[in-house]
Amino acid sequence: MCGSAAVLLLALDPVSAAAAELPIFDAHIHYSHDSRDVLPPKTAIEILRKSGVRRALVSSSNDDGTQALVAEAPDLIIPELRPYRVRGDISTWVRDESIVAYVEERLKRYRYVAIGEFHVFGADADLPVVRRMVQLARERRIFIHIHSDADAVERVFRQDPGARLLWAHAGFDSPERVRQLLLKHRNLWCDLAYRTDHAPEGKLSPEWRKVFLELPDRFMVGTDTPSPQRWYFIEEHARLARLWLSELPRDVAEKIAYRNGEAVFGPLAAALSAKSEQR
Repeated sequence: MCGSAAVLLLALDPVSAAAAELPIFDAHIHYSHDSRDVLPPKTAIEILRKSGVRRALVSSSNDDGTQALVAEAPDLIIPELRPYRVRGDISTWVRDESIVAYVEERLKRYRYVAIGEFHVFGADADLPVVRRMVQLARERRIFIHIHSDADAVERVFRQDPGARLLWAHAGFDSPERVRQLLLKHRNLWCDLAYRTDHAPEGKLSPEWRKVFLELPDRFMVGTDTPSPQRWYFIEEHARLARLWLSELPRDVAEKIAYRNGEAVFGPLAAALSAKSEQR
């Protein structure tokens, strides 16, 4: 934005002008094999930077995509380990014991802040493969990024009351149900990827506004890029996020936009960098 336009925007709407400059911590990005085929790592990083994304929590099917982005921009990319070797593993992984060997090998080879994002619902969270993911996260003292219903979240916390969970898409659940779980579990956070109900037609809903104001430390912005085409929406998604964030008090908007992500994952990311430099 040129200087004169910025001054005019600030004069007309200082809140919107400030929100337009908010950096973004994007807590839900994938760079899977189909995206790598059409979008080189350098181009992917350029898209993130152009969108004002300060940091991005990235997982991929398979993990080579994540590692390619880390190599391209270690200051920007925070890696998490998705259990999927190919996209088709999404529907079968909870009963595929070979997944465990894959995850264990990657954990030995690279460092991550979380295991996920993975999909599991209801009683499947108690299956041996999923239990092993929870156990590995506990052993490594890292997060779990879970795409699930509320039932699966509860089951994971029964397995490990000290687990730290990032709930993808806030479970696509109602604001009140999300609120109940956040109040019950102090180590639960939510990303807002692919949700539209919190800001239908670009305006923040009253129900979600109430939850954001009550629990401002527990939410993060997320885009989700399950396909190559979705990567080209990252910039527009960041713009739209800044619009509804501008309706919140500045301190709350900053927390959801980037401060929560930095507070939750920043220390782990710094520890990863320190360990990598020592190797």
